[in-house]
Amino acid sequence: MMKKIFLILLVFTVTLMYSQEKSSIKKSFFGVQAGLFGANVYNEVNLSEQFTLRSEIDLNAGIWGGDLYSKTGFALAPALSVTPKWYYNINQRHNKSKSTKYNSANYLSAKLGFVPDWFVISNVDGIEVNPMISLIPTWGLRRNFAKNFNYELQLGLGVGKILKSDYSLQVVPNLSFRIGYDF
Repeated sequence: MMKKIFLILLVFTVTLMYSQEKSSIKKSFFGVQAGLFGANVYNEVNLSEQFTLRSEIDLNAGIWGGDLYSKTGFALAPALSVTPKWYYNINQRHNKSKSTKYNSANYLSAKLGFVPDWFVISNVDGIEVNPMISLIPTWGLRRNFAKNFNYELQLGLGVGKILKSDYSLQVVPNLSFRIGYDF
């Protein structure tokens, strides 16, 4: 089942990347971002002036240590997401002659995420990931600097469900600050 979900998301992302129209306005772009707790590759498709659909492949990081643990550990695990975004102030930014390149504006979104148990990169043996699906309403701020560089802040709180029996719904935060490059 997890492989089918990944395959569907991958086909959807590739289709969106190659279905862009040739014009002076970017209908679709992709980029990479990195932050303190991971990195991602994404594609964002403009559906209208204010609405986009973003698909991502993340490598999320976890770090633990201190007095309670015998050694400091880290883990990197993949995650997939599809996120419709509403850039609610992009027209106002454009009217004030502020940059809106690569959707430089504030937005509201609903991030649908999937964390599979494909692999974990860690300095500790035996680490596993519980597969999970989540929906996180998020407020975000995206700005560009230099030529194609960007930074993005995301603040959200939603729900998630581990896809194993005997797990109930959980609160899932989305707190990130990442710096990236748009192609």
